[in-house]
Amino acid sequence: MFKIVNLFIATLLTISFTEIVQAESTTSLTVVVNGIRNQTGEICMRVYNSEKGFPDNAKSEVKSGCTKITGTSIKQVFSGLKPGNYAVAVIDDQNGDRKLNKDFFGIPEEGFGISRNPIVSISTGTPKFKNASFKVDKNTTINIFLKYSLDP
Repeated sequence: MFKIVNLFIATLLTISFTEIVQAESTTSLTVVVNGIRNQTGEICMRVYNSEKGFPDNAKSEVKSGCTKITGTSIKQVFSGLKPGNYAVAVIDDQNGDRKLNKDFFGIPEEGFGISRNPIVSISTGTPKFKNASFKVDKNTTINIFLKYSLDP
């Protein structure tokens, strides 16, 4: 009888620990975009968890979404993210193509923003994931300020 009870308790503990290990904790990321100049179009955001494709490849994002512009600031929540490092790219999409339009020289023609608000200029080039990434754990909120031209 003693062996059966121990076996039963060991089985219950194994099942309990297995469920705990398999249950992945998830977090939410709230992105607040400030400095919107236009009152038409959409603000589109892409969330990345690696440098692959950052900041403009839609195929390597882990979450994305567009929100109709209703003022000078917009908030969007991305839930179900695993804890880790992420970076966010934002565009003020005025023509509905959901990508950052650039001129012949590669200079953005629409408003844009990057998490951690790095300097974006001809000399710095496109920000790297490591310079734009931040840690997401539990519920994280970041603020991104849109730029409508390159930094000097």
